[in-house]
Amino acid sequence: MTEGRPARTIARRLRARAVVAASWLACRVPERPLLALADFLGEVWYRLASDRRRRARRNLARVTRWLAAHELASEAARAAARDPRALSDLVRDAFRHSVRYYVQLARAPIVDRGYLDRWLVFDNEAEVNAALDAPGGKLFVGLHIGWFELPALVAAARTGRPAVVPSETIADPALQAYLVRTRRRLGLELVELASAKRLLKAALERGETVGLLGDRDITGGGIDTELFGAPAPLAAGPALLALDTGVTPYVFGVWREASGVYHARAEQVPFPADGSRRERVTAYLQAEARAFERFVAAAPEQWLAVFHPIWPDLEAAPVAEDARRARDEALAREAAR
Repeated sequence: MTEGRPARTIARRLRARAVVAASWLACRVPERPLLALADFLGEVWYRLASDRRRRARRNLARVTRWLAAHELASEAARAAARDPRALSDLVRDAFRHSVRYYVQLARAPIVDRGYLDRWLVFDNEAEVNAALDAPGGKLFVGLHIGWFELPALVAAARTGRPAVVPSETIADPALQAYLVRTRRRLGLELVELASAKRLLKAALERGETVGLLGDRDITGGGIDTELFGAPAPLAAGPALLALDTGVTPYVFGVWREASGVYHARAEQVPFPADGSRRERVTAYLQAEARAFERFVAAAPEQWLAVFHPIWPDLEAAPVAEDARRARDEALAREAAR
């Protein structure tokens, strides 16, 4: 039972040290060659990860077609909505931005106030500052787009306290410790998912800032909400936390321009006052989804969720296609006898 344990422990330690060493190196190499390397690795990843590539393509096809139909698409997104080759280019960009995100995250130890002043711009800075300066708890709900942790540094600097966020605990203790240190450097205080509900509620009641990501149903308890024209299970946690505490959520997004500047925006999404508990949660999630759509419209290729299941019907489509192909092959074999 224990024969493999020492080997696993050594492997985990080596992996954690490799991650720390990579972060140390990333902090000392100029950003431009690092991002060029990230783009190269993203291209390689695109070519090798066929399942991931197909899922991203399905998801981005839905996103771009919806954006084009609602006149929210950029030129690149409009092209991707009608041209399969342009869609392939957008999927390639998604792989590149995914690797870029991890490279930037490795450089978190060098992110300071000077970095934020140069590279992060809030498009509605006055509104965000007013929200952070207001008395009481602050609840920010984001999505996996751009370098989505960056605004936490602004919140921490403005309020003098880190933003409290839930996080999965990974099996590797050394790597988990590194992730905790890195996120803390970005102004985040991580709490385990098992006790997140209680700790996040307590943080809001103490007047602290809480950050959540709501575009992926990681725990499996999501509520079907129309997103880009089709039902998708969105995490119910942000809505339930707002309902239980009375704190009005702000939905935020972050995306990167070609110049390297990150743009961020936060929009207040008031919680509905009327209806049953279920009706109010459902109505809030629909308003939250509208904000998500506006943020993704700015840079759909930077939405990291496209590599994961979003819409159940798109996940079922490949299964149905495999079944159809197997049926056709069986019929062909039968006809050949």
